[in-house]
Amino acid sequence: MQTAYTIILAPNPSLMTGPGTNTIVLGGGNEGAIVIDPAVDDDAYLDTLIMEGEKYGAIRRILITHGHPDHIGGAAALRERLHVPIYAYSLKGVPVADVEMADGETLPAGVDTLRAIHTPGHRFDHHSYYLEQQHILFAGDMISGITTNVIAPPDGDMFDYMNSLQRLQEVDIAEIVPGHGPTIPNAQAKIAEYIAHRLLREQQILQTLETLPRGVTIPEMVPAIYTDVDPKLHAIAAWSVEANLLKLEKEGLVERIGEHGWALVEPTA
Repeated sequence: MQTAYTIILAPNPSLMTGPGTNTIVLGGGNEGAIVIDPAVDDDAYLDTLIMEGEKYGAIRRILITHGHPDHIGGAAALRERLHVPIYAYSLKGVPVADVEMADGETLPAGVDTLRAIHTPGHRFDHHSYYLEQQHILFAGDMISGITTNVIAPPDGDMFDYMNSLQRLQEVDIAEIVPGHGPTIPNAQAKIAEYIAHRLLREQQILQTLETLPRGVTIPEMVPAIYTDVDPKLHAIAAWSVEANLLKLEKEGLVERIGEHGWALVEPTA
């Protein structure tokens, strides 16, 4: 016997969310249902969540992966309807939350157990939720079923994000349910692909800094790195370049020049 879950697509499609945010309803038994990431305050959508929750014994808890608006937009309205608590990593990240849920903390989910895994990087307060017996990861914005996820400073931190990806490599994950896009069946292959992609982008940035003058700015770097990307998306690409530069700065490989410039750290004599 397994714990069932349903994915309900929120009506919030956009450039950043793709087709919309995946909201998860799961659980059953005496503990009732859990909802992960009620995304928007929309009556028809919230009605659907509540009706789906009834199939699992009624919604008893609301869980949030992280505090971005497309993951928490319906949480307060759903709580008002149902009078159930909202759980999140921190009240700082999700001010509407009632309960802080620590890394490693578990909740009953039907015949299974749902464990919070703190996976900062996309945002400092990011939790992924792991259905332990079924080896399913509800990944929020750690992993996407559409493309790679945006890491946008100051909320996003590439150094932390890479560490979180490596942490997930140590978890026995069979399937990933992302915050956006379709379910990912070959979980560890996807995580390895994400790590390889980020490392490749990092190398491209280092190579660009080798060829361009010291003090080059991020807007000057982006076209040299993202040669196959529509210039309309360069502003989004700039977030990723900045996130990578901040990681490389922590690692002592690059340095700031003036207010907006960057360069490789020159070896000392």
